[in-house]
Amino acid sequence: MGSGWRRVCDSLQDPWKVARFQQLCGVESYFPSGEAQPNGTFPGEPEDAGPRHRKDCQANGTAHPALPQDKKKPQRRNSLTGEVGQEFLIRNRFLYYLFCLGTELGNELFYISFFPLCIWNIDPVVGRKVIVIWVWVMYLGQCTKDLIRWPRPPSPPVVKLEVFYNTEYGMPSTHAMSGTAIPISILLLTYGRWQYPFTFGLILALIWCSLVCLSRVYMGMHSILDVIAGFLYAILILIVFHPALEIIDNFNLTYKYAPLIIISLHLAMGIFSFTLDTWSTSRGDTAQILGSGAGVACGSHFNYMLGLMVDPTPKELPFIPPSITVTLIGKAMLKFLIGVVVLLLLRAAMKKISIPLACKVFGIPCDDIRKARQRMEVELPYRYITYGFVGFGAMVIVPYLLTCIGLH
Repeated sequence: MGSGWRRVCDSLQDPWKVARFQQLCGVESYFPSGEAQPNGTFPGEPEDAGPRHRKDCQANGTAHPALPQDKKKPQRRNSLTGEVGQEFLIRNRFLYYLFCLGTELGNELFYISFFPLCIWNIDPVVGRKVIVIWVWVMYLGQCTKDLIRWPRPPSPPVVKLEVFYNTEYGMPSTHAMSGTAIPISILLLTYGRWQYPFTFGLILALIWCSLVCLSRVYMGMHSILDVIAGFLYAILILIVFHPALEIIDNFNLTYKYAPLIIISLHLAMGIFSFTLDTWSTSRGDTAQILGSGAGVACGSHFNYMLGLMVDPTPKELPFIPPSITVTLIGKAMLKFLIGVVVLLLLRAAMKKISIPLACKVFGIPCDDIRKARQRMEVELPYRYITYGFVGFGAMVIVPYLLTCIGLH
């Protein structure tokens, strides 16, 4: 029984399965002249690996010239590592852009857009509760990665369509975890609170989850096993934490010393969870998530104590989705644009202040920002402070500003 499960896991972790899926979706390596093998394969390729790259490699080991519109470089290159990655060919543009969208659903740009959009335009109660789930899911996922320390699929045979997270470990996929936890928690929190067919919400959640999970294999960043483990891990976390969500939310809002406990807990979670043998984006991303969560939770407490953004009474529920009109869309877009500009300005200002401040406090040279940011003494306070203020701004500063100008 044990050996059978091990064979299944080894099969699901096989990088050649990732490479075959990429080729099936129209992704192929681009090799300058002389880099391909005489038979169009790589050293170490198993006999049953199939005809990878054969149609692009000639008998003498050279590659056919790529069409200019097909050749691309990896997306989301990491400015701290300087890694640029290998060029690749895209034969199916629709799948390329579809899976680029899917992988963006687990990146910072999506989080800093989607969560504020929910808070300012849709339902702030649901927004803050989903963020609590998201923080726990991402934190546990990142910690598990650093405990297991399984590498990402090797290249070759896998083609890396992005290299931003290449320094992190691969098991489990935190993209798959967030891509599972966010839509399912939204479904659980909104059904019965808003009037809509459950089947419709379930289909949207499944599409969201599937798109994110498949995109990580397509991008060459995770094995099939990484993605399945991330999906199941997120489900387990939801089963454990969702019943306690109301208790956590009520504590954040009403307990007198909640901000002090929230800030202390999030700081401790970050400081005592990092045992990295080398630098990776994992530490900074986790600190960023914890800082955002602390800022949102403290902002929720602040709103409750001052009577701002009051939660609706049970008599006002369920909400009926409003009719989609040009006026409604225009107002929502204006609120979103104003809010995002405020958050970006706040993030830039806090980044400008926190990095030199941390360098000065800990006596770290600040002439090379790239190297300074890789030091834990700089990275943790910079991320906590910056994104803590961003989270607080999303909950308090932006809604107050929108109220003042008559848009909230």
